[in-house]
Amino acid sequence: MDVAVPAPLDPAKFRDPVITAKGDTRATVALKSLDTLWFNTGTLCNLTCHNCYIESSPRNDRLAYLSLAEVVVYLDEIIASHLPTRLIGFTGGEPCMNRELPDMLEAVLSRGLDAIVLTNAMKPMRKMADRLLALNERHGARLTVRVSIDHYTAEIHEKERGRRSWRPTVEGLLWLLRNGFTVHVAGRLLSGEPEDVVRRGFAQLFAELNVPIDANDPVRLMLFPEMDATRDVPEITTSCWGILHRAPDSVMCASARMVVKRKGAASPAVVACTLLPYDPQFELGRTLAEASGTVALNHPYCASFCVLGGASCSRG
Repeated sequence: MDVAVPAPLDPAKFRDPVITAKGDTRATVALKSLDTLWFNTGTLCNLTCHNCYIESSPRNDRLAYLSLAEVVVYLDEIIASHLPTRLIGFTGGEPCMNRELPDMLEAVLSRGLDAIVLTNAMKPMRKMADRLLALNERHGARLTVRVSIDHYTAEIHEKERGRRSWRPTVEGLLWLLRNGFTVHVAGRLLSGEPEDVVRRGFAQLFAELNVPIDANDPVRLMLFPEMDATRDVPEITTSCWGILHRAPDSVMCASARMVVKRKGAASPAVVACTLLPYDPQFELGRTLAEASGTVALNHPYCASFCVLGGASCSRG
């Protein structure tokens, strides 16, 4: 059976932040409410995944490690400006490779904010086990750990993440559950199977492992669409909201921002979302106030992940 090859991205698309290749008005999204602030703790990772949207690896340090002091600046701005932010997310790279992560989590949780950490649950996480256990004991359900398991089979998971990556991740997941952490799982729709099939597969895996997660819960088990910036996707115009029955407020950049620190930069910057840390057009300012403007949906990920894929990195 022949497998359809996706059409390459039309080079005329996603070039102008105002007008699409067909001359239509490009859709924009205003920041309605900063509900979630993400910190990219650095792009270094213990794995080199086959299709990592941020190209994390043991060698990619394009985004440098954030420090506790840099994180605190933004937490203080949230409080001083009376922002409605309730959730602080930590992503990477592998956040647990940043040795200051436990201190960052303490700074977040001690201010009465919720925190979520995205991790592969492998050796870097286990190396800070004692500090994570102490955080969970003090702050309980306000700390969530989201474990990345790309597929419900070891074969496909390791095809993406590399040999011998399945067992340590499963062991890390079970360690978190045994120790009373609030745990979510993040999977990916990378196998070509319909979402309901993937959820059934995860349900079987969770039953076999005695993992108390409802695979039909879209928050406890998030399934993300695959992203490929070289594949052709439609540009999102102002008329698409009505055609697709979507509201601009439903897109991630209406309620979230991410802080990054570029290698060699003197200070961090705030970008529109978790998916676009490198593209300069999505760098919005140095402070949360400066980053509160409107975002033009001028990237293939805006279409494939957020608008057409209906996905968000936040918890609901």
